[in-house]
Formats: sequence, structure tokens, C-alpha cells
Amino acid sequence: MEQIDRRVERVIGDRSASLGPDARGARVRSSTISDSSRGLHDKRPETVNPSAGDLEFNAADEARDVEGRLDTFARGSESARIMDLEDVLRESQSTAREFINAEEEYILAVLRLLIQRHQWGPRFFNDVTASANITPDGTGDFSSAARIVNEFRVTQRLPYGGDIEARALWEASQQLRSVAGDQYRTASELSVSANIPLLRDAGLIAQEDIIQAERDVIYAARDFERFRREFFVSISTDYFDLLASAQAIANEAVRLENLLQERDRMGALVDAGRRSPFELSSIEQDVLGSRNSLYNQQESYRVSLDRFKIRLGLPVEQELALAPVSLELPEPEVSLLAASEAALMYRLDYQNAMDRFDDARRDLVNARNQLLPDLNVGLSATARSDPESDDKKGFTVDLNDTDFLASVTFGLPLDREIERLGLRTSLINAQRQARDLDERRDSIVLEARAAVRNIELARLSIRLRGAQVQQNERRLVEIKINEAVVDTQDRLQAEADLLNARNALANAKRDLRVAILNYLLATDQLRVGVDGGLVPLVGMTVREGDPIDPAPMMPIGEGIDDPALGGADGG
Repeated sequence: MEQIDRRVERVIGDRSASLGPDARGARVRSSTISDSSRGLHDKRPETVNPSAGDLEFNAADEARDVEGRLDTFARGSESARIMDLEDVLRESQSTAREFINAEEEYILAVLRLLIQRHQWGPRFFNDVTASANITPDGTGDFSSAARIVNEFRVTQRLPYGGDIEARALWEASQQLRSVAGDQYRTASELSVSANIPLLRDAGLIAQEDIIQAERDVIYAARDFERFRREFFVSISTDYFDLLASAQAIANEAVRLENLLQERDRMGALVDAGRRSPFELSSIEQDVLGSRNSLYNQQESYRVSLDRFKIRLGLPVEQELALAPVSLELPEPEVSLLAASEAALMYRLDYQNAMDRFDDARRDLVNARNQLLPDLNVGLSATARSDPESDDKKGFTVDLNDTDFLASVTFGLPLDREIERLGLRTSLINAQRQARDLDERRDSIVLEARAAVRNIELARLSIRLRGAQVQQNERRLVEIKINEAVVDTQDRLQAEADLLNARNALANAKRDLRVAILNYLLATDQLRVGVDGGLVPLVGMTVREGDPIDPAPMMPIGEGIDDPALGGADGG
């Protein structure tokens, strides 16, 4: 296996290097599958399915401290593994299951190529046959003989059809018991034969298997590199989504703290007789709603984070904390036409589609070849040992006594119905491949144009959301200045509007990052380094911006002065 792995690595290194210095080949990983035979051959594997009487269900107390449990679930571990975007991308290329599957698809294509290369090289075979023959002579006696035959063959396929074979045969026989007496004999034979087609199956059609296998490895190298870019964008998008969710949690926690402060202030005013209890009850409803929203957001974040860990190939039990991201990508200055032209020029999947159309056309040529009559030339030469010789030294032949044979076989194409149907099938497949190629081209142009427009939309959204945040902040400041004459509901609504505006701004920033990455992916100008990180293009300056602080798992009971949280029923 180690020898095979080295051959695979050499082919992968050669094919991936042809894609450029930033391309990375698939890593050949050692097998970890156990070959233990325990249970492998059981005809009736055991099933674990106990009856209801064997299972026990413990009912929970409805008056339990639900908030306390949720706070425990939300409280992060001090030993949590902290990962930033670079760590996540690097880890994803080592442990992510879908990444490993993509590597294995590449490796399998290389293994199929190695099989074809072996079949096109000289192949050696050696068969040893031992037999014993016992023959009664009809008089109550019998004769017996032992015979050993060793046949050594080497075959080689010819590049334009047919094959050549060399065969060496040695036979030894010993009469073990005979009326005529014991006798030991040896015979040897050396032959060379060739079968060459001149019409059907002649020409480059003979190399179809190796041609397709070589091309498939190129396709696999492109597919793997394209996958690495798509995977980079997908993992980065998931990372940005988690940080945006974390920011929404932090914003909701701030809103809840403000609501609690407002509730305390309103409670004091109600006690002083300056406000009605109805206003305090309204704020209590908002507090309960905000608390419930915060718990739900935290649970949704935990589920999303666990799914992210599964996608990275990390154990679900492992504590993970995402570090703030400060990645700011410059926005490209590009026209719709330039983006479309770049996509059609650089997209690796489009190059595969064009080359597969060539495969369909080559299959059509091969199908036409199958309609030709058979015209084969056979050549052979055979040299044998002297049957009268008593030489017992081993393999010996008399080259002076060699038989030569030449033959020509012509097969009339009387039955080519299956081949004609195959030709029609190949023609339909080629036409379908042509339509698929046109559709792929139009889809790629559409993706590139949409990617450019999405960048502009994301930038506009950031401006609008930023303006909304500023307006809501000014509005809340004015409300606090005039809080003596401002209705409580107006203040609460202003705080809710500010929260929504901040969440929308965080999402808009996330959308801009993703839009730029999707543009680079749609035009296949995204370059991913060997370590999984982004390789900047010429003129692309990646700068640090305002990081998004996750603060995702702050328990609601910490940092918020709310005595009601300690109650068993939530206050």
C-alpha cells in the first residue's frame, strides 16, 4: 500500500501543479479501518430494541429551576477551544468529512488511471499445472504418469489496436509405472504472436480507456480545486452567520438589561404614585418577551455551533468559542461584462464541461468506427524442442526449426444493428452535452452578473442600515432627555427599533463579506492557499476592520441585575 500511495502522490502532485502554484493536491491518508473479523460474517447480527417494560422514564418536576438550567447550558467552559477564521479554515482541510470525501474522489480517479496504465504496460503471467494420470490396461495392471507444465506469458497492448504475446512453455512427464518401463521426458516451446486490427477497433479508439482515464484525472484535479474554493466560501459564510447570530444575542442582552433598568425605574415611580401600575405591567411583558427571545436565540446559536463543529469534523462534546473576525475585503471595481468574461475564462467547472463535450464527440467517432467490417492480421512464430532429444537440462528450443504463420481475417458487417443503435445513442448524448454546455455557460454568466450586483446591494444596505442606527440612537437620546414627558411605550419601541437596526447592520456587513467572496468564486478568481487561507490577488489589500464580538454564551443571570431570575417560576 505504501508503494501505491507514493505512485498516487506523484500523479496528484503532477496534475495539481498544472493548475498553478496555489492549487493543492489531495492528501493520501493512511487507512484506519479495522480488519477484525468479529461480527463480519454473522448471518443474524444482534439488534438492541428493549420492550417498554424494560425502559424507565423519569418525569421532571414542573417547578424545577428552568432558568438556572438554561444558564448552565449557556455558560461556556474555560477550557473551550478558541478558533478564529484562519484556524477554522485550516482545521476544515484536515478533519472535515466532506473535504476528505472530495480528496478521496480525486484519489479514486488517480487509482483508475494507474489501473489503465498497468493494463497498457507489459503484463507477466506464469501458470504451473501438475497432474497425474492413471490408466488401467485391462489385465488387472495399470500405468501411471505424472506431468508438470509451466507456462510463462508476457502480453503487451499495441498503441493503435491489437496486442502481442510471447509465450514460453516447458513440460516434464514421468512414467511412474508402465508395462514398457519407466521413462522421463521434457518438452519446450517458445512462441510469439500478434493480432492487429486494420479497420474496426484500429487507430486511437484502441487507446480510449487510457485517454479517458488520463482526462478524468485532470477533471478530478479541477473539481477538487473548485471544491476547495467553494468549501472556503461555505465555511466562511457559516462562520460569519454564527458571528452575526452572536451579535444579535449580545444586542438582545443589552436590550434586556435596559428593560430591567426601565422596569426598576418605573417601579419606583409607581411606588411614588407618579405612574400607573398598568405601565409597569406593560414593561414586565416586554421583559418576559425579551428574556424568552434571548433564551431562544442562545439555543439556536448552540445548535448552529454544534452543527458547525460536526461539519468541521470536531467532536460535538468539545467546547468551542469563535474569536472575533476583522476581515475586510476590498470591493472590486468591475463591470458586468468583465465579470462574465472572467468567469467564462477561469471557471474550472466550465472547462470540465467543455472537455466533457469533447469526450462526447470522441465517443461519437468511436461509435462510427464500430460500424466498419473486421479486418485483422495475425502473425505468429513458434519454436519447439527436438522431440527425439534426450536433453534433460531444462528449457531448450531449436530455433532452426521454427514455424511461421501469417493470416488475414475479414469479417463482413452482416449484423451491426446493435452498433447502429449505439451510434444513435452517442449522437443523442453529444447533442445533449452540447445543450448542457450552453446552459452551463448561461448559468455562469448569470452568476457572475448577479455577484457584481449583490456587492453593490450589500454596500447600499450598509449605508442605509448605518443611517438607521444613527437615527435610532439620536431618537433614543432625545427620549431620555425628555423622559418626563415621553410615554414609556415610545421609549421601549425606540429601544426595540435600535436593536433591530443594529442587527440589520451586522447582517449587512456579513452580506458584504459574503458577496465579495461569492464574486471571487463566481468568476473563479478566488485563490485558496495550501493551508486553506485566502491568497490575495494583485491589488487586493485585505485590511482589518471592526471585529464582531461574539459574546454568545453570557448567561442571562450574569451581568443583569434582575432578582426575578432567581425564582423557580421565572418571576
